[in-house]
Amino acid sequence: MIIDSHCHLNYEPIISSLKETIKRANSDGVKYLLTISTEDNSFDKILKIVTDYNCVYGTYGIHPHEAKNHTSIISDKIIEKLNTNKKIIGIGETGLDFYYNHSDKIDQLKCFEEHINAAQNTNIPLIIHTRNAEKETLQILKKKKAEKDFKFLIHCFTGTKEFAFKLLDLNAYISASGVVTFKKSQALAETFKIIPKEKILVETDSPYLTPVPLRGRTNEPSYIIHTVKFLSQLKEISFAEFCLITSKNFFKLFGKLN
Repeated sequence: MIIDSHCHLNYEPIISSLKETIKRANSDGVKYLLTISTEDNSFDKILKIVTDYNCVYGTYGIHPHEAKNHTSIISDKIIEKLNTNKKIIGIGETGLDFYYNHSDKIDQLKCFEEHINAAQNTNIPLIIHTRNAEKETLQILKKKKAEKDFKFLIHCFTGTKEFAFKLLDLNAYISASGVVTFKKSQALAETFKIIPKEKILVETDSPYLTPVPLRGRTNEPSYIIHTVKFLSQLKEISFAEFCLITSKNFFKLFGKLN
């Protein structure tokens, strides 16, 4: 069993052939999929998907790129959305992206804090996007952790080894995407080699970040097997055992799924 802990099933071209896409994933051993919210306007699509497909669960949150369009977002509203459906099991994706800066830094920071507040008040895991913002991400996580504990997952980790271990000190879970299989990602692969296996989840971030050897195609959840194979070899663990470990890690973070 494999769990795709981060995909965007409401995005094109996946949404146009969703039934077939999910069937292929299930056939390749992907038992559960977590489809991720990035803006308020698309949440209805996520609700429909989790209602239509037993194997799909969802989240609610605002991506840092979209923070400028959600300046009024508060933790109470996030919690209200979480309570819409019992299959909404995560908060996010949220975080900081100072690479593209599609939203002002102040708006991103405020939005991120509101998501953390929601995680603190619900004990529902937070899914974090961080790019070119290692210092600021650590600062806000340390500050908020000191106030009240919360669970969080760093999705599609591409940061430094030092950053990874500072996150682990805060009891983070860290997710690997197809990026780890890229030839230019040797340093990232070395980092995942030493991250404790009990802290690793796997994801596609589909329709993006297609793993080797399928680069150039639109990514989809079934392709996660290539990332899992790469990591199992990297960690010198059998494919089956690594599937079991990462699935157990998902359940430890998000709870058992029905």
